Amino acid sequence: MSVEFIEPSNSPKNSPKNLSLESTLKDLAVFNFQVESSYLAKEVARFFQSHPLLPGVILTVNGEFLGMISRRRFMERMSRPYGVDIFACRPIIALYQIAQTDILTLPGLTLIVLAAQRVMQRPPELIYEPIVVQLEPQVYRLLDVHQVWVALSQIHQQATWFISELYYNLSLTQSQLEAANSQLRAANSELYRLANLDGLTQVANRHCFNEYLEKKWQELGEAAEISLILCDVDFFKKYNDTYGHQAGDACLQQVAQAILAAVNYSTGEVSDETLVARYGGEEFAVILPRTSPEIAVWIAEKIRVWIKELEIEHINSEVCSRVTLSLGVASTFPRSPAAQKKLDCSGRPRALSC
Repeated sequence: MSVEFIEPSNSPKNSPKNLSLESTLKDLAVFNFQVESSYLAKEVARFFQSHPLLPGVILTVNGEFLGMISRRRFMERMSRPYGVDIFACRPIIALYQIAQTDILTLPGLTLIVLAAQRVMQRPPELIYEPIVVQLEPQVYRLLDVHQVWVALSQIHQQATWFISELYYNLSLTQSQLEAANSQLRAANSELYRLANLDGLTQVANRHCFNEYLEKKWQELGEAAEISLILCDVDFFKKYNDTYGHQAGDACLQQVAQAILAAVNYSTGEVSDETLVARYGGEEFAVILPRTSPEIAVWIAEKIRVWIKELEIEHINSEVCSRVTLSLGVASTFPRSPAAQKKLDCSGRPRALSC
């Protein structure tokens, strides 16, 4: 098994200038990470851990394309109760057969703007699944959907420049130019929002969470603490099995908005710096810059209470008959030599009762 990152034909620093409405998926950076379906799941997990940017893995049978499993779905299955015990020492195909879903496969010559449309037409739970790009017969690569949004934004900027020149040549009035620029800025803003928003819950997505945590980690240094709250909906699989996936989606939407409201209500002066994100399937995370562990635990308790007050029925919960959360809190001083010693896990994950 080999992992290869294939650069686009033009160098990365020049690619934004060269992308146009005629640019195709071949012009983007793709991953070549494929294994035989008989490969052990624990070995794939090691490669995911060593290569945090890999969006997924392509599976083959005797060198022939079988399918793809995304990093998110792989980790979701492995992190479930007994997931490691069940799958770690079994061939990856065993996990794939359970976790497989519809795969978006596009030819390498597909226009980037058309690929973006195809992505947006997918169901919300699949919108951030990697794209399988077929470069040649039996030659498949993986493309992170975020690359499509970034490329689309660059293409839009090029189109903006072209339209501005066209308007200038047509001697449009200043008011018309301002109106056009306003629309273009709104479109660029919408592209950025789509690239950083979870389509189902309307809070930040995992990519936005990773970027923001890294930014704040570098920004704060040893000057101030940063706290993190992890939230997990208790027994959510049983909720889906009992009420159906449509009801499960509605439940996640209510939970996400309640967490967001509780955090905004509780954080006061630093509310503009906080971030609520969907971390995984039924997992959410809250980044709290300049927040002590005591305050972070207090905010976590507020979240627990707000979720409880939703009173969402969950008759098969092992905690109580309502939807509840398990929450964990950690705080540290970023980049401090003693950061690990200062890590405060006083709010370790626990099942919360009604």
